[in-house]
Amino acid sequence: MGVVALLVALIGALPGVTPSASSDPQVTPRVVTIAVHDTAPFVMTQGSVKSGFTIDILDRISKRTGWTINYLDFGTVADQLEAVTDGPADAAAGGLSITSERSQDFDFSQPTLNAGLQIMVPAGLEKPSQPGLVDFLSLLFSKATLVWLTVTVVGVILPVALIRQIQRRRADPMPAQSPPVPSPPAHSWPARSWPVRALAVVWASVGIVFVAYFTATLAANLTVAKFDAKISSPADLFGKRVCTVAGTTSAIYLAELGVNFEAMPRIDDCYAGLQNDSVDAVVYDSPVLRYYLSQDGAGSVAIAGPIFEREDYGIAFRNGSGLRKQFDEALLRMQEDGDYDLIIRKWFGEPADTGH
Repeated sequence: MGVVALLVALIGALPGVTPSASSDPQVTPRVVTIAVHDTAPFVMTQGSVKSGFTIDILDRISKRTGWTINYLDFGTVADQLEAVTDGPADAAAGGLSITSERSQDFDFSQPTLNAGLQIMVPAGLEKPSQPGLVDFLSLLFSKATLVWLTVTVVGVILPVALIRQIQRRRADPMPAQSPPVPSPPAHSWPARSWPVRALAVVWASVGIVFVAYFTATLAANLTVAKFDAKISSPADLFGKRVCTVAGTTSAIYLAELGVNFEAMPRIDDCYAGLQNDSVDAVVYDSPVLRYYLSQDGAGSVAIAGPIFEREDYGIAFRNGSGLRKQFDEALLRMQEDGDYDLIIRKWFGEPADTGH
């Protein structure tokens, strides 16, 4: 037995024979408390079970670091972040955007997702539609159009009455003994009546100009009405009823842009506004809006325009926390071995869809 032990020791001492260290850093089991706020598809809670993109990321991270994760639920993003600064939570996770302002108070992880803001509108409002018969009739019988039609009718009747009056006054009285001369048809104009000719020319010229102007105005109003309804970029939000969530990067962006908006406590309140027609557009994180579009909003809402105000999402740790380095190392290994891409495909489709 002594000889065998000696041989094993000698073989283990040979170069290149010693077992290589694991690619994972040393696992240090500990309980990590994460403050979360339900925002699909990042964090969703049903009963006591949590799911979502961020939950899947943290689940994989915990297996690689030896963490046991304890979740604390909060109603808003502000409450999440406060839980980290005040101490009950080690980190905050979910749909948290990494901003320069937040980075002063928190130690953010490497980005877990690259996306940005996007606009959601009721289905059909994201692109201009072709004017139809109903649109034409509604504009044709509007108050302004009826006023124009009244002016047109009056403009036709008065000249006709005036011409007929001129015709009667210029008719020569016929002698009693003369044989009756047939009177010209009511619709014909005496050839020698130059005032009638002049009035007819003026009337026809004015009529042509009026009809052309009226037609152009009608077409322009119909076109403008259709294009005013289109929303495809932040520039189209001015004058619209816009909704977003209070205290988020989307609210900050809209305020800096100068767009009037209604700030709601939850994104579900904005969705309800779209459904009951009290809101024209919702501005929020693209992954959140797209998930709603594929689920409860299918057929009733649409995404308008591309992603703008690109931003990264990550985990907010307390400043100076050693947990951030462990998280980043595990996340990097997930991206290298394909585990991260599997989670991306599960929740958002192909990795290219989210900017990776």
